[in-house]
Amino acid sequence: MRRPSAAKFLFTLMIGLRSLIGALFFSRRSIVHIWFALLAVLLLTTSVEAGESITPYLQDLIQRAHQARLADQREWHLLLHYRANVFGGYTSEQDDPGFFMSPDGKTDPDAELAATLTQFFSPDLVGRSQQPTQCAFVARYAWLTEQLSFDESRLTPMKCDRFEQWFAGFEAQSISLIFPSAFMNNPASMFGHTFLRIDQRGQTAQTRLLAYTINFAADVPAGSNLDYPIRGIFGGYRGYFSTIPYYLKVQEYRDIENRDIWEYRLNFSGDQIRRLLMHAWELGNASFDYFFFKENCSYHLLSLLEYADPSLHLTDQFLFWTVPADTVRLLAAQPGLVSDIAFRPSRVTLIRRKREHLSQPEHALVKRVVRDASASQSEEVRALPLSRQAFVLDVASDFVRYTGERDEDLAAVSRDRNRQILTARSLLRIPSEDLAIPPFAMQPELGHKTSRVSVGGGWRNNDTFEEVAMRTAYHDVLDPEPGYTPDAQIELGSISLRHYNRADQTRVERVTLANVMSISPMDSLFHAPSWKLNLGMQTVRQGACELCSNWNVSGGIGAATETHVFRREVFFAFAEVEGNYSRAYEERHRVGGGASAGFYADLAERWRMLAATTYLRYALGETSDDFRWSVAQRYTVAQNWALRLEYNHRDHDNDVLFTVQAFF
Repeated sequence: MRRPSAAKFLFTLMIGLRSLIGALFFSRRSIVHIWFALLAVLLLTTSVEAGESITPYLQDLIQRAHQARLADQREWHLLLHYRANVFGGYTSEQDDPGFFMSPDGKTDPDAELAATLTQFFSPDLVGRSQQPTQCAFVARYAWLTEQLSFDESRLTPMKCDRFEQWFAGFEAQSISLIFPSAFMNNPASMFGHTFLRIDQRGQTAQTRLLAYTINFAADVPAGSNLDYPIRGIFGGYRGYFSTIPYYLKVQEYRDIENRDIWEYRLNFSGDQIRRLLMHAWELGNASFDYFFFKENCSYHLLSLLEYADPSLHLTDQFLFWTVPADTVRLLAAQPGLVSDIAFRPSRVTLIRRKREHLSQPEHALVKRVVRDASASQSEEVRALPLSRQAFVLDVASDFVRYTGERDEDLAAVSRDRNRQILTARSLLRIPSEDLAIPPFAMQPELGHKTSRVSVGGGWRNNDTFEEVAMRTAYHDVLDPEPGYTPDAQIELGSISLRHYNRADQTRVERVTLANVMSISPMDSLFHAPSWKLNLGMQTVRQGACELCSNWNVSGGIGAATETHVFRREVFFAFAEVEGNYSRAYEERHRVGGGASAGFYADLAERWRMLAATTYLRYALGETSDDFRWSVAQRYTVAQNWALRLEYNHRDHDNDVLFTVQAFF
């Protein structure tokens, strides 16, 4: 930093002292002005010591900003990401010291505003972008210019070529929120993801792939494995904003991870788009501690949208956790905000929908061409009508590309096979059929909310009971399915309290820390395994113990298939291992393995049934075996209301439970 001369220091100090004397002896205003004059002396002296050139005009700007209470206004708090503390005061959610001009800027909006005004007079480079403050924090400068009407002859505007070139490169006409659906094989993507796309003027549905995105994500070092969930939950990673071409995100989500993508065009004006991009530019100087359940990809995007339109109050709706589907639901509920919704199917959705239009012989031909690309010019294919030849080869090409993108070992072989298939396809010289591809899962805002409370009662052995339960997130296979990834279950943070009437006992009946299940129906083309993992506690009857808490951890891998006898049925089977800990066991624990099987079926549009059975043999700890089975049904009353009836049997322990469930 540049050091001021002694003359400049004395001159500036005299200005501050003159202001203080005037406030003490000549001003008839309130004591607040005396306090402000003292603050001005401190700020001016500190600024000079830091190497800034102070003028009376700066002192005037700081005083006018204080009088207008600019540091208390919503837009200033949005720019600095301040949140009110429980016991008073403010703290910014931004965690990069370079984002603040004042050493106390993280917790003091007044000090940060005064320091920001001071820095506007300085050419010193700030932030991670290493630019003058006017250029590093263009949204702050624009807003304060609007509020204080800067005199350009006394505060000279700087040329910010880097920002102007960056902004002009977008040619922004509109903003779209992008929601890739959940991906069960990656913990970071199990709840979906959101980011923004900057749509250019004159773009079409095809050329939008060339647009740029604004994305917020954790910076996870390569090789992070078991420590990832712990650090992700407790803020052990830094989160950064980045600008990435949309086609790369589509390739990652739609083609590699096979996630359907929903696109929501937001009804923002040109001024709002500029505000959003200016603040996005500023956030290039920012980093946030990344919390998987709260301050995640969706949460900080909402704060960006709030600055674009301060009338939106979005982040206030998420106090403890932020689920991407809930943020989509919130935006869709804002009157007039979403102007258009588009669907971009994953490659798996595309193949499965196209396969529905194949006859049985055509389906057999597709499998043959996929295994042996030379069959693309076989007599069986040529015997088909020209349009059906093209369709069969299109489906085969889609599947070969899909396998090559998922398996690096097959990438070279898949490219060679696809080249042969496309060569045969090019000889037909007819366009591909323009086929509508409807989604298997409806858009997320049509689904139930992610938290759930249940109230009900029932009968267990020789006693009746009442039960109340709450689940923080997210969805199980018996919940209403619209808006959620089919055949997937994620339950986190659930607890059930039950009062037994005859025993006159109230106890914690069940606790679910995590219950995750991915069921992937296999067929002749797709062979992904199913898997599940559970960690929690449930009450069991074991030996002489009538009601004992039984902590368990279990996992399994298996397979599934689907039929369409009624509407849709999914049958599954798992090989499982399980460990239990309870005072009901003489050795306090037992570990074993076995198998489970079951099915769920949609009997009607609102009615689903689930039946399952499990046999486990415990060979370590207390040696015993366990046979249990259950039947459950759910009827959907409305989007966020359901009725459920369950029966559970486990070694002379019978339990019937009826509940009314509300999602919130």
